[in-house]
Amino acid sequence: MIHEIQEGYVKAETHRDVMSIEFYHPQSNSLPGKILEKLTEKIHFASYSDDCKMIVLRSAGDGAFCGGASFDELAAITTEMDGIRFFSGFASVINAMRKCQKFIVGRIQGKCVGGGVGFAAACDYTIALEGADVKLSELALGIGPFVVGPAVERKIGIAAFSQLAIDAASWHSADWARRKGLYTELHHTAEGMDEGIEQLSASLINMSPQAVAELKKILWHDTDHWDKLLYERAVISGKLVISDYTKNFIRQFKESRAARKKIS
Repeated sequence: MIHEIQEGYVKAETHRDVMSIEFYHPQSNSLPGKILEKLTEKIHFASYSDDCKMIVLRSAGDGAFCGGASFDELAAITTEMDGIRFFSGFASVINAMRKCQKFIVGRIQGKCVGGGVGFAAACDYTIALEGADVKLSELALGIGPFVVGPAVERKIGIAAFSQLAIDAASWHSADWARRKGLYTELHHTAEGMDEGIEQLSASLINMSPQAVAELKKILWHDTDHWDKLLYERAVISGKLVISDYTKNFIRQFKESRAARKKIS
């Protein structure tokens, strides 16, 4: 248990044909490589499980939904191949979501950064809580939202994606995300959000699995090339993450975070 608190976890539980896949990391539910790997495994398993009719993707706690890439892991990357391997983890999760034969409903209880925005975009239906603001901060780091970009652009369009990607230092409200189509529903309370998920789940588990699988193919049409595209994007990020600009940014960020901890 102590190890889980320190390193984070991914766990899956199935109840009444609904598989809940939950991830956690002590740093605002950020995403190190191990969590990305486990998310891919759980989603792939759910796609072929007869006990699962649909998936709810969620993170633990009532704070941030996802803090994006783990800064500790980014700081530890010293070679281009390590960088490519890390960012390929995001490609694997999004491709697993894209290919999954079950609908994936995203439960977004708090702020989304970087890869978290990509995961929300890759969900088939997203139910969020007011305050679940979004930001694509990658450009400020000296990289860019290259791997998650296709998923975000597909969901909200090139104009809104460009706004998020270029204005990398600014938060955009949950209502903005709903109006642009990133969030399907937006609720005032966590109780309302969970009630919305329960109502949708009660309907979806009674749908024909074959019809659901066929509809997912249609909803994700013209994305078969993402197996190649997202890994090509991971190569771009893998090269940039070892640049002096990015290394200096991450170092300054970690020093600032350490200083805030001392003060508190």
